[in-house]
Amino acid sequence: MKKIVLLLLISAYGFSQTSIKGKVYSGNEPLSYASIYLKEIKKGAQTDENGNYEIKNIESGTYSIIASYMGYQTEKRTIIITTENKNEINFNLKEDPNNLEEVVVSGTMKAVSRMETPVPVEVYTQAFLKKNPTSNIFEALQNVNGVRPQLNCSICNTGDIHINGLEGPYTMVTIDGMPIVSSLSTVYGLSGIPNSLIERVEVVKGPASSLYGSEAVGGLINIITKKPSNAPLFSADIFSTSWLETNVDLAFKSNIGKKATTLVGINYYNFDETIDNNNDNFTDVTLQERVSLFNKWSFDRKDNKEFTLAGRFFYEDRWGGEMQWNKSFRGGDEVYGESIYTTRFELLGKYQLPTIEDMFISFSVTDHDQNSVYGNTLYMAKQKIAFAQYTWDKKIENHNLLLGSAFRHQYYDDNTTGTIDPERSNIYSLFLQDEIKMSEKHTVLLGARYDYNNNHGSIFTPRVAYKWKISDHDVFRINAGTGFRIVNLFTEEHAALTGARDVIITEDLKPEKSYNINLNYLKKIKFEDGSFLGLEASTWYTYFTNQIIPDYDTNPNQIIYSNLNGYAETIGLNGNIDYISTFGLKAIIGFTMLQPKNVQNGVSSLPVLTEKYSVNWALSYDIPKWYLSIDYTGNLYGPMRLPLLGELDPRKEYSPVWSLQNIQFTYKKFRNFELYGGVKNLLNWTPAKGNPFLIAGANDPFDQNVDFDASGNVIATPTNPYALTFDPNYVYAPNQGIRGFLGIRYTIF
Repeated sequence: MKKIVLLLLISAYGFSQTSIKGKVYSGNEPLSYASIYLKEIKKGAQTDENGNYEIKNIESGTYSIIASYMGYQTEKRTIIITTENKNEINFNLKEDPNNLEEVVVSGTMKAVSRMETPVPVEVYTQAFLKKNPTSNIFEALQNVNGVRPQLNCSICNTGDIHINGLEGPYTMVTIDGMPIVSSLSTVYGLSGIPNSLIERVEVVKGPASSLYGSEAVGGLINIITKKPSNAPLFSADIFSTSWLETNVDLAFKSNIGKKATTLVGINYYNFDETIDNNNDNFTDVTLQERVSLFNKWSFDRKDNKEFTLAGRFFYEDRWGGEMQWNKSFRGGDEVYGESIYTTRFELLGKYQLPTIEDMFISFSVTDHDQNSVYGNTLYMAKQKIAFAQYTWDKKIENHNLLLGSAFRHQYYDDNTTGTIDPERSNIYSLFLQDEIKMSEKHTVLLGARYDYNNNHGSIFTPRVAYKWKISDHDVFRINAGTGFRIVNLFTEEHAALTGARDVIITEDLKPEKSYNINLNYLKKIKFEDGSFLGLEASTWYTYFTNQIIPDYDTNPNQIIYSNLNGYAETIGLNGNIDYISTFGLKAIIGFTMLQPKNVQNGVSSLPVLTEKYSVNWALSYDIPKWYLSIDYTGNLYGPMRLPLLGELDPRKEYSPVWSLQNIQFTYKKFRNFELYGGVKNLLNWTPAKGNPFLIAGANDPFDQNVDFDASGNVIATPTNPYALTFDPNYVYAPNQGIRGFLGIRYTIF
């Protein structure tokens, strides 16, 4: 009898228990490994890779349930759990800017809290990129303070990315830390990186050559792609504009067996409208059709060792030119057009060795094939880069060491006179970094890199950094270091390829060197009402020797390349303000002030295409009861000197103050859907305003009616009164006016 009573009591107790389950999101994406906790019974669970959680064996009653995740605002609710209810509770956590534990990897090549790293690193997440939807990372960076995407040609719209006023070749762009985007792809491949596969973008301003080598002179942009395990099962982001630009981003993941997860991304972009609003008989915007296929794998290994492998294929067909141009005129001298076919293959991976110590092997391989014509000038180029790197992360008491070695092989060949035989270069590298924690508040970082290039010999780049953690909310940093760059002229300078001017190389070009010091202060303030204010300011000085600056001024029909017989310097100041209110307003505002100059043979001049100041902003306002978010983004740039063709050139020598502004409305009522739309370039600004023309000699693109004197200088004639040759390089802003856009995002978790 006693056994029967005991069984009945156990059964009654079991039937009085139930479970609670649900999902944790951030926006439309699940949060893996978020913590769910029932305060009264001290029982909890973690979400799985799809954001799901379940807590079992709970008695009926009233509980406080808490959802938390590092870097996000904790959410707490009171719930009543009964055996009759479904007991399903979902959370959507918001990013918490008050949280000082953002993890970054770009500054020191290892994962570390942003407040703890001695090297200042700026982080831009998917949420930031969505404030102004674009089809590629090149355009998306236009709202990052101190970073400016610069168009280099009015016709083919190729470009590069400037950091703190330095030209694009000084900016290193990496994908997951690998030097995938360099040389040719800096000019022609940036538009092929879809935003949908980006987890975040980390920006380091100032020389990073002691860790990353050549090209990281002005700074580093590290594009970090999503982890397959954290990505949604399926996502789609499709938008179109009133100019009939169409962009499609698709991504899906799947588990392959029990040990592997794969993420596949597809990006397609098409713009096929010939538009000539400034009436110069040339297309205002390049026509483009491109496809990018991305596939990333992650593998489960013993002891959570890391192993990822990713590949990308990219193809683009772009052209711009006279309105009557078609492919039958390609390469001829009847109708002018610039037509570029680009094919790229990329492979990159990271493998953590099965050792007790933290050792990693990373590698990347790229193959770039360029088939392009600029009028009747043919440019055929092939570039292959193989890169491998070994790193060992070792902690010894208060020393955090990073030891590494790298090897880079580059093959380059083209049909220009500058490349008689294929160029083959090998760079062997060793680097060592020691982060020394002197005390709780003081940290010193010492680093050095030695590179041996088979063409240029030995190169040594040291750096030193100091961090003073004044409080948990205040950090002061000093960074000083050197940078170097080995020049690949024809892969970096679009102006050298158009055929618009003769290219003159006066000497054997030597590697450039830079010296930089940067002071940075970061402060975060949380007010009693829950609002937040973040302040960051930096000032820096950069000094160049052997800098290679294209000389447009000595002879307007030539571009003269030589090492600077003197020096170049830039003094700068920038600041960022982040504000989050308790009533739905978020603001990110940044400014940059520059004082650059070049000194050649004792004569000082202002560099071409370098603004003296700029302002960027992103203002967002959420209206929850309407399920609506409003984003107002924009930038403003001060005057910059432009490349004129001579004293008679009627175009302005300096650009005016100009601004690109955008507004977006996002409707979020439906759980898996977001509907968004808005207007780009609200002010309808184009560089043609205030100028008689943009493209010099647009009516004579092959210079058939240009007369020269005995010295090779252009003579003014009745048909050519300004003594101009054809030149499309007078460009400082996008030549695309106001346009509306409409898009939809759909996600399955």
